[in-house]
Amino acid sequence: MTSLTLYHNPRCSKSRQALKLLEERGCDFHVRRYLDDPLSREELAALAARLDADVAELVRTGDSDWKALQLTAPSTDDYLDALAEHPRLLQRPLLDRGDRAVIGRPPATILALVDAS
Repeated sequence: MTSLTLYHNPRCSKSRQALKLLEERGCDFHVRRYLDDPLSREELAALAARLDADVAELVRTGDSDWKALQLTAPSTDDYLDALAEHPRLLQRPLLDRGDRAVIGRPPATILALVDAS
């Protein structure tokens, strides 16, 4: 099985649900608490490239930190810069297999990546 990393915020119910799903499946995975160990801009760019989604979907645009940035028509660089500066803006949970990543909204979405490992 390919190595899995769960980008996790224990205060988030969806993130806790994803963690529980992985544990119930008996998956071998690493937990990265991204608020304690933030991703670098380079790691964020690589993660975004592995998503089956636009980089904008990595950002919690309803968050007050995002709104405070007052960006109009943000570019990919704007999104990555915002995530690097404000880690709490990172959408969660995220599961990364190294070659592909998914946003766990809803949490069961991560199972497609687990089953494909």
